[in-house]
Amino acid sequence: MEESLACNWGAFRAILAILQWWGFNVTVIIMNKWIFQNLDFKFPLTVSCVHFICSAVGAYIAIRVLKVKPLIQVDPEDRWKRIFPMSFVFCINIVLGNVSLRYIPVSFMQTIKSFTPATTVILQWLIWRKYFEWRIWTSLIPIVGGILLTSVTELSFNIFGFCAAMFGCLATSTKTILAESLLHGYKFDSINTVYYMAPFATMILALPAVVLEGSGAINWFYTHPSIHSAIIIILTSGILAFCLNFSIFYVIHSTNAVTFNVAGNLKVAVAILISWLIFRNPISAMNAVGCVVTLSGCTFYGYVRHKLSQQQPGTPRTPCNPRTKMEMLPLVTDKQDKA
Repeated sequence: MEESLACNWGAFRAILAILQWWGFNVTVIIMNKWIFQNLDFKFPLTVSCVHFICSAVGAYIAIRVLKVKPLIQVDPEDRWKRIFPMSFVFCINIVLGNVSLRYIPVSFMQTIKSFTPATTVILQWLIWRKYFEWRIWTSLIPIVGGILLTSVTELSFNIFGFCAAMFGCLATSTKTILAESLLHGYKFDSINTVYYMAPFATMILALPAVVLEGSGAINWFYTHPSIHSAIIIILTSGILAFCLNFSIFYVIHSTNAVTFNVAGNLKVAVAILISWLIFRNPISAMNAVGCVVTLSGCTFYGYVRHKLSQQQPGTPRTPCNPRTKMEMLPLVTDKQDKA
């Protein structure tokens, strides 16, 4: 009886964790798009800076005041040698995501972000000379094919937004790969990651935001007809961006790898559906097919990666010629996803 109750509570906790993760993620994306499109606040650097400030303050309160998680101590020297480079890539990743939202629909942006597993594998193979089994390469085919189909048939295609989203995938992959080497020895959770990286990211982005968008943002402030409600929406998006990082920590500890992968892809589908219901951006039939193919490919890739990670040492593998002596599975994981 007790085991049954524990099992039911575990399932309920996992569902609750996934739902609140979906809620925060989709809300942040929709609010950012609403800020750019409906509030006419076309300043992605400033929005990103607000998110970083809110995340830095939120992480400080969560760790120092509420004691939600113990603070992971990092040597001052490592903060500049390890954390700062990671924060720089983290900053670029968030900024490019917001820039892409400024120019392309949520549905298109979210589909392109699903290309991240492919960019991670390609970067590790091309630059870091890592070897991957043929099954990993095969699982990437539907992802690449789906992205190509979606891009060709996108009715609201914008080359600048498309490039920002693609480079955002590269930034996400680079961040994931660098984390393996730069953060070696530190077992960071999502809250501690934000605690250390958000202040650096704010410092990196503050000057470019002021120089490139300062005058435009000030002009918007004095000319917008509903300035108070608009500022509340922008600040709320920053608070929810921090809550998203907190929700990632919760969902990681409440689900297994397979559930997390499937839930992550369904989350993208939910974001696409809700954004279409709100913004009514035109989506052709072939574009929708491309989205489905891409998300199905991501799910298949996660399944293949999971099966390979469960493979016992010494299990026979398909003969091949590795580029290095060490076989390595992709390092990419959406568990450290950003706001």
